[in-house]
Amino acid sequence: MSEFRPILRPALGTKQTVASAALKLSPLPEGMIVHVLARPEEQDLVPFLGSLTKAPTHGVRPVSPGQWFIVGDEPMPHQEMKSLFTALEPRATGVDQSHGRVRIRIDGKMASCVLSKGTALDLDPSAFPVGQSAVALIGHIAAHITRVGAEAFEIIVLRGFAESLWDDLARMSLEFS
Repeated sequence: MSEFRPILRPALGTKQTVASAALKLSPLPEGMIVHVLARPEEQDLVPFLGSLTKAPTHGVRPVSPGQWFIVGDEPMPHQEMKSLFTALEPRATGVDQSHGRVRIRIDGKMASCVLSKGTALDLDPSAFPVGQSAVALIGHIAAHITRVGAEAFEIIVLRGFAESLWDDLARMSLEFS
């Protein structure tokens, strides 16, 4: 047996919250992200997925037709994850993305202005209401953006791009500091 033991480090562990009166940029805990993929014949699974999650500690985020992320601030123990995957079958399949994706939150009255500097999404609340999600580029980085409050967004990004996206968002926020 090898003596090597990996050291797990948060992707944004060295990043400090960026805050001003106009906005707040903060790394979210690296808890749990499960990608759910519905079987082709399945209809909207949101009510079913909601019944499987522990609201309010977990949230369901639409990704695309037949796909969702289940997110949570705490890591899900292996046995609980296994139970979730079993409960999804045969209607859907779950894939643990907890170690491969990172969540970032940006909120405040200027949050949509900051995001608008890097993405072509129409972030007006009438076009992008609370609960709405979209996969879009922020600069050159693909990200999953969800409006989680009137002036709050959650961004999910692949782990390898998290630090770069954080730095871009921090730079885009400078004018509001």
